[in-house]
Amino acid sequence: MPVNKDLKRLVRARMRKTGESYTAARSHIKTKPKAAAKSVDYAALAGMSDEKIKAKTGCTWERWVYALDRKGADKMAHRDIAALVNEKYKIDGWWSQTVTVGYERIKGLRARGQRRDGTFEAGKSRTFNVPVTVLFDAWANSSTRRRWLNGESVKVRTATAPKSIRLGWNDGSVIAVGFLAKGKSKSSVALAHTKLPDRETANRWKQYWSDRLDALGEVLSGA
Repeated sequence: MPVNKDLKRLVRARMRKTGESYTAARSHIKTKPKAAAKSVDYAALAGMSDEKIKAKTGCTWERWVYALDRKGADKMAHRDIAALVNEKYKIDGWWSQTVTVGYERIKGLRARGQRRDGTFEAGKSRTFNVPVTVLFDAWANSSTRRRWLNGESVKVRTATAPKSIRLGWNDGSVIAVGFLAKGKSKSSVALAHTKLPDRETANRWKQYWSDRLDALGEVLSGA
C-alpha cells in the first residue's frame, strides 16, 4: 500500500541520517507527532473565488473537488470531466468548462493558462453596449473583422450565430470565442487563444487580444 511505502521511505531516510537500526528508526517515526494538515486555498488554485463559483453552480470549490474526486475525475480526460459536470450535475456548457478547468488546476493536472495536452492558452473577455447579434457579426463578418484586427486574415472554422465562433490563425493556433447576451442592448465576448507553445507566448497573445478588444470597442461605437 502507498502508506507502507511512504513509511519505509521515511524509516530508511532516518537510518541513513542517524545510523539507527530499522526497528529503532521505525519506532521514532511511528511515535513522531503528525504535523497539522495545511489548509488548501482551492479558490486561489482554481483562479476564481468561492463566492462566484457557488453563485453560478451552487457549490464551492471544496464541494466540487469532493464530488469529482468521488467519481475519479482526476483520472478522466478533460472532455469526460466536463461531460460529467454537465450531465450529472446539470451545469451548462460555459460553467461546466469553468468547473472542469478549475478542478484540473486544483489537482495539479494543468497550470494557470495551460491545457491538459501541455500547450498554453490566452484568455480575454469584454462586455460591450451592443446587442449580441451585432457583437457576433463583428467577428463573423470578414470585412468588419479586419478593421479591428489590423487587417489580419484568419479562417473561420465553425460558427453558430450568435453563440460561438472558432477562428484558425496562420501559425496553427486556434481562437475559440463565445458570446453571451446581457439584455437587449448589452453583450459579452470571451475568447481562448489555444495551442500556444509556452507561457511567454500566451502572455504576448493576452496583451494582443486586450488591444484588439479595445479596437473592437472603437469599431462598435462608430469611432
